[in-house]
Amino acid sequence: MKRQLRNLPLASLLLLAACSTLPSQHGQRPPAPKGPARPAPATTTPPAAAASAAARQDLWDQLRGSFAMADCDTEPAIMKWARQYTRDPQRFQGTLRQALPELAYAQEVAAQYGVAGEFALLPWVESRFQPIATTLRRRPAGMWQIMPATARTMGLRVDNRYDGRLDISASTHAVMKMLRQYHDQLHDWRLADYAYNAGEFSIRRLIARHGMPADLPVIPDLPVHNVTREHLTKLLAIACVIREPGRFNVSLPELNEDRQLVKVHLAHSMSMARAADHAGMPVDKLKHLNAAYRGNQADASASSYLMLPAGHAAQFRDAVSQQGPASTMDDHATAGAGATRARRHLHRTHVVRRGESLWQIAHRYSVTVSQLRDLNHLHGHALKPGQVLQLGDID
Repeated sequence: MKRQLRNLPLASLLLLAACSTLPSQHGQRPPAPKGPARPAPATTTPPAAAASAAARQDLWDQLRGSFAMADCDTEPAIMKWARQYTRDPQRFQGTLRQALPELAYAQEVAAQYGVAGEFALLPWVESRFQPIATTLRRRPAGMWQIMPATARTMGLRVDNRYDGRLDISASTHAVMKMLRQYHDQLHDWRLADYAYNAGEFSIRRLIARHGMPADLPVIPDLPVHNVTREHLTKLLAIACVIREPGRFNVSLPELNEDRQLVKVHLAHSMSMARAADHAGMPVDKLKHLNAAYRGNQADASASSYLMLPAGHAAQFRDAVSQQGPASTMDDHATAGAGATRARRHLHRTHVVRRGESLWQIAHRYSVTVSQLRDLNHLHGHALKPGQVLQLGDID
């Protein structure tokens, strides 16, 4: 995704808007949605009542109801890509099931900003909802595939310790805010997608030269690169599958309440291993959901929350409150300018649950089986429920 800074004069923009009132066909270009209030800042958690009401609604019906662009049969290329996505129905369903918590979160944020529901599916086109990281400069990252320069204009922090492009909540709010602005200026969700892929200034320049596109063809007939045209086609194709899953022999998975993503306050920095232990979940899964933290520390100075499945959020809060702030401090936190802080060593243990194996416990805490056996003087692999295992120090 490439973008450029906005610098078209406001007067030119208003002139374009005044000349671009066109009729709408097939529901693809409705008026800008009315009703949603201007959104809260990116780090604000939606009210609990609103989140609970959304959870009770069927996600897919809610998503379809927010679609605002073309349906399946308006363009052959849309059907071509829809069939391409679903040529292996089981694989498609598995990928969608894995991405469902992030998709549901994106849909919720899109609704807050009054953005067309199709854009909740945009990470499918960009990354299949994977938090793609990169160590290369000038490369996109995150499930939204945001360029570094664009991240800066969005207000997302990107440095060696933290990459806001991989922060599910911050990046999603930033993208939806930007798409809302694109539509407010361009008055066409199709052009908002073009701007997302090719850059807003590029699309505004094309409109100034060629005028606003008509409702048909569905893929706007502007001289953009093929990759930009295909980007919109792919977005409408995945929306097509969600509209009519039976047409493609797929079933849409359900999202259990305990898998829904929530933001949990992070009062103090801590290691990812300790955060995972507090939440009662594998450390690799916690890192996947919080990939913005580069390294093995959840840095509270970079972000004041962790993204957790709802089923693990209460356990995390309880564990933190029971152990107090001293046990959650970052073991490698740095003090103010020029100051140093002595290292502290925090001792870890694990109580064996029924059915757990040494391999599972070692994988969970990012240690080896050999280390576990040496620390606990074990000569075999048999474990007993209730047995306390030493995990070593966090240093």
